[in-house]
Amino acid sequence: MSLRDCRNVKVLDVVPVGQSKRPGDFFELVLEYPGWGGWKPGQFVMVRPVSWGPELVWGRPFSICRGDEKSLTLFVQRVGRGTERLSQVLPGEDVTIWGPLGNSFAVEPETPTLMLAGGIGIAPFCGYIERHAAPENLKLFFAHRMPLECYPYAAMTQKAQGQNMLEAQPEDLAGIIDQMGALIREYADGGLVLCCGPTPFMKTAQRFALEHGARLQVSLENRMACGVGACLGCVCKDEKGHHTQVCTKGPIFWADKVEL
Repeated sequence: MSLRDCRNVKVLDVVPVGQSKRPGDFFELVLEYPGWGGWKPGQFVMVRPVSWGPELVWGRPFSICRGDEKSLTLFVQRVGRGTERLSQVLPGEDVTIWGPLGNSFAVEPETPTLMLAGGIGIAPFCGYIERHAAPENLKLFFAHRMPLECYPYAAMTQKAQGQNMLEAQPEDLAGIIDQMGALIREYADGGLVLCCGPTPFMKTAQRFALEHGARLQVSLENRMACGVGACLGCVCKDEKGHHTQVCTKGPIFWADKVEL
């Protein structure tokens, strides 16, 4: 990425999604399109409102949810100081954005493809489904703890097959794990599996993929400060135990090439 890919854009809208613990826990941050030549599903951006002071020095990373020639949409869950402040920005405010960053998910239009999403990990699959040349070959399995209407699931499953399971209580987890194992086993023969979600969710997918010989890509959600490989705050270990930056070498890795 070059300096020309870091620019200020206007906030177009902040759209609450669903109702959870309080209105606005999930929201879409809609920004003016930065004028990039393009982006690919699975890539991410770093975002920092110009109004932030020294108490919030670093930007925040977000998967690109959707984007066209007019706008760029990020799907955000309010979980900390940064996302709290992002939920309060107003249309017309300036936001500094740099990207698109990282690599992208594999796209094989003729290959049956299973998308495993956990919670906010559903975000990059919005654009994946919208841009896929053969969405009839896609299936989304979505595990979530908050009500389904807090997520863009309904719109996504208008084009792709979908299955969702709610983890409302601890005993629900066993059923989710069993279903993940069954689906990965099904797609191991000639299919492609993509995964994004909390680390335990991806570890479970990785374990089943290695067990059944499935081709699996995981999108890591490590904490980041710079997004360009300078701060080394997002490093993980590859299959040889070597440290590697998630922001520049990932965030997407083949599951047999990374330690989770």
